[in-house]
This record gives sequence, C-alpha cells and structure tokens, in this order.
Amino acid sequence: MGVSGQLGEFLRARRAHLRPEDVGLPALPGRRVAGLRREELAHLAGVSVSYYTRLEQRRTVNASGAVLDALAGALRLDEHERTHLRALASQRRRPLKRPPVEQVDALTRTLLHSLGNIPALVVGRRADVLAWNPLGHVLFAGHVDPTAPDRSADRPNLARMLFLDPRTRDLYADWGGKARGIVASLRLVAGRYPEDALLASLIGELTMRSPEFAAMWRGHRVRPCRGDTCRLRHPLVGELTVTPQRLLLAHSPEQAVIAVTAGQGFEDSITLLSRFASSG
Repeated sequence: MGVSGQLGEFLRARRAHLRPEDVGLPALPGRRVAGLRREELAHLAGVSVSYYTRLEQRRTVNASGAVLDALAGALRLDEHERTHLRALASQRRRPLKRPPVEQVDALTRTLLHSLGNIPALVVGRRADVLAWNPLGHVLFAGHVDPTAPDRSADRPNLARMLFLDPRTRDLYADWGGKARGIVASLRLVAGRYPEDALLASLIGELTMRSPEFAAMWRGHRVRPCRGDTCRLRHPLVGELTVTPQRLLLAHSPEQAVIAVTAGQGFEDSITLLSRFASSG
C-alpha cells in the first residue's frame, strides 16, 4: 500500500473501532454499519461529508492542522495515534529508497559491553538486531548464530522471528500481546519513514507469509515500543518474568539499547544463562 492510501486506511480502521454510543451518538435499531459512518465522523469533527470523503479517499492533500486535530478528537486518538495521523497526512508520493546499512558505533558497543551481567541488545528502527551481548543472545535467540548481527544480510529481525520462527514464538507466554505490540511499533515507524524500501520489504514479506501479521497490520494500531513486562518460557532456564527497558541513544536516535531487568529470582536464571553463554 503506497502512501496515497495509508491515510484513508488509517481513518477507516479507526472509524471501524468506534461505536456511535462511544462518542455520544444514539445507537439506532437495525444498524448494519460496523463502527462510525463517514457522515457521523464528519459531523463530530465539524467538516463537510464531501470534504471528509475526499480526505479519506486521498483526493485532497491540504488538510489543516485544525482539521486533523478535530478528526483526532472525534476518533478518540491518543498522543501516538495523533502523531501518526499527522505523519500520514503530510506524506507525498515518492519512490522508495534503500537506506544506508545501519551501523553500531563505538560508543554504543562500549555501553553494550558494560552491561555484561545484564541481557542486552541493540535494535535498529526496523527491529533488526544490530548487536547483542552474550546474555542477550542466549536469552532471546540462543538457537541463532551469535555472529549474525555482524553481517547486515543475516541480521535477525525481532518481528520476523516473532511471526515466522517457531522457537521465538514459543518463548513468549503471551505471544499475542507481544505480537500486537511489535506490529503497532512497525506501524508507527512506517508512518515516519514511508520511503524506506527495506521496511516496506519486511512488511510485505510478513504480510504474505503470516496471516496473523496481516490481520494485525490491517488493524492500524500504533504504539511505540515500551518496556512491558512479559513472561518467558525459556528452553534452558524455564519460566521467568522480564522487563525489557528501551534506552534511546542520543547520538544514534534511530537505534536503541534494550536491557532486560527482572524481579526476585532472576539472578539465579542469569547465573545459569551466563554458564550457557560461556560454554557457547
């Protein structure tokens, strides 16, 4: 889907998730339409139906900030969804470009090395693993070649692994929640970087190969990656609950260090993981 259709898709998806009673409108008996009608949303936002229809069909590209704010309010969008809406509205059709290969600089590698007793990895904007320390590797992907992040063509991708790698899927007790989170994050990134050919290729691959990804992608949920606590079913150390903390890098704003912390009992698991990491 090109940028010309993403705005319309987002608006339609958000309309479909609201019921009339959610926004103070009467729920009429015998209603067939799921979600809000175009006329209802236009009324709530204070714009004409014809104008809103042209906007949704991308036949007009001059929506003002005030109109976008009105639509965001009518659709009950949160802060991240509002930012995404503005990004989509400002896009123009441009050819896809292959971005430069992402590199991990010396400062980030030093930081990663200093987290030796904490599982950690460096991820790029498309959720590629750019580097990891031994504990990060054995915690999240011990079955993957530990040197893979060093080769741009072989880098593990967290989204691809989550949807297409059975071992990664089995790692997460709440796979559905983790999957929805990473899809929402990719949606946000796609709105910011519509010309990224590698991101478009990743999304196309996952859409074709995973019906679950395709269904979640159509939902148009957007949310940045957060440090949500999750429960892992690790093949080496059993069940453990972890909290990935995402540390943004001022000198590499498109990259982040993910450092994993946890509660009581995690130290025992770390000790075992360290032994496996050392033996590998």
